Amino acid sequence: MEHWVYTFYINGHAVSVNLDTIFTMWFAMGVVIAFAILATRNLSLIPNKIQALGESIMKFFYGTLDTMIEGKNREHVPLVASLFLFILTANLMGQLPLRIIHLKQGEIASPTNDINLTAAMAVIVLLYYVFMGIKAKGAKFFIHDFSFTGIVMALVEVLEMFTRPLSLAIRLFANIFAGEILVSIALGSMAYFLPLPIMLFEILVAFIQATVFMMLTIAYIGSAVKEEH
Repeated sequence: MEHWVYTFYINGHAVSVNLDTIFTMWFAMGVVIAFAILATRNLSLIPNKIQALGESIMKFFYGTLDTMIEGKNREHVPLVASLFLFILTANLMGQLPLRIIHLKQGEIASPTNDINLTAAMAVIVLLYYVFMGIKAKGAKFFIHDFSFTGIVMALVEVLEMFTRPLSLAIRLFANIFAGEILVSIALGSMAYFLPLPIMLFEILVAFIQATVFMMLTIAYIGSAVKEEH
């Protein structure tokens, strides 16, 4: 389960990147972009199958946001939908027979089995909901009043604010990474029959983890923008 690491130097400092993660990440992004283009091309009142599928997916996001965030919430759809579709596609890539492609180093697998990618997405979520919270509440997003209790609560909330993306990143990475290890062990012990039920289970896990990441993102955004009573 090693990565294909490429190291280069900038001003004498070594910088390493996981090329397998970069390639599979861009491939997953390409799949999502291609689907979006196909679903929105030649829109009509009587949708074809792919347009109908796209509309059903967007209704799911609109319904979820309407349920979890009161008031104006449609502006969050681009982020939420992009995260869910990208994570789902990336998770499912780990179940494709990409391991038959041999590399000099590492292997081609799901990009979400790399903590660097999941951490980057978690940071994006953090920056987004902090920005939306400041936009909605101003300075009150950080501190409600300048009493001792208010300052202590503000410090606790700031600490919680930075632990949320950590939990998002580790949860997604750990589940996908563990699943791929199980599949690899099964392939090594009984290559024809044993991996199949595990791979089917991991397909379910791919959907669950994408949904959990999306739901937590919506919950964080909702807590950031909701009005205090």
